[in-house]
Amino acid sequence: MDDRYGTDVLAAGWRERGQKKTSRVPAEAGLVVEVAEDGYCGAVVSTRAGMVELEDRAGRVRVFPLGPGFMIDGEIVELVAGTTQAVRQPRARTASGSFKTEQSRARVARASRILVEGRHDAELVEKVWGDDLREEGVVVEYLEGVDHLDRMLDDDPPSAQRRYGILVDHLVAGSKEARLAEAVRAGRHGRFVYIVGHPYIDVWQCVLPSSVGIPAWPEVPRGTDWKTGVCRALGWPSETTADKARVWQHILSRVKTYRDIDPALLGRVEELIDFVTA
Repeated sequence: MDDRYGTDVLAAGWRERGQKKTSRVPAEAGLVVEVAEDGYCGAVVSTRAGMVELEDRAGRVRVFPLGPGFMIDGEIVELVAGTTQAVRQPRARTASGSFKTEQSRARVARASRILVEGRHDAELVEKVWGDDLREEGVVVEYLEGVDHLDRMLDDDPPSAQRRYGILVDHLVAGSKEARLAEAVRAGRHGRFVYIVGHPYIDVWQCVLPSSVGIPAWPEVPRGTDWKTGVCRALGWPSETTADKARVWQHILSRVKTYRDIDPALLGRVEELIDFVTA
């Protein structure tokens, strides 16, 4: 007959029977792990004397004891010394200037996210900050215009666990965008949103003219569609939406790193990433 108690209840190891074993993972240089206690995420840069140094995407380094208490892709693991000691090596950077890790896949998406006004904004943010956003599990969504922000927040309200960082075009004193942003900040959703913006009419202007190969972005007369006016002034096709889409792809192709972006946008996006990952 079956004996559910086994042959010897006092045998060694009886407490561990049936418990899931924690994987032991060597702390090799470049391995990306998360600290279970506080969510700090970083890549292994060195190990010594039973300690491991982890460096996050901003270059901040923290030191932890080797052993249990770490996670990889959501699974609890125990970090152990590698077969060879990990030592600090010069590391490549992402397009945003952050240190590049060797993480094999994106982190599971957070509930908090970043909202931008349109497709071009989203594509520019992805081009420069895509690696950082995937590592942090941050999704970027576009609104098709800041006018839709109020309705979006009502339909999918933010909360302490689901915060929204919002990037707005032409956020200058007296603009329509500034008035809408202030109304949201003062409203019932304001506690869980963070709104920043750049001063330009369109995100195209956030790409440095020198990177595009032009002396400056043209002045467009009031009342003229800005993209149309720019294309005409520069001799670019502008008759159809498809024409402007091709012009934007040309502009975007000239963006290689953060050095091609106006600082007015750089700092704002970094603020949003910090807000939704805090």
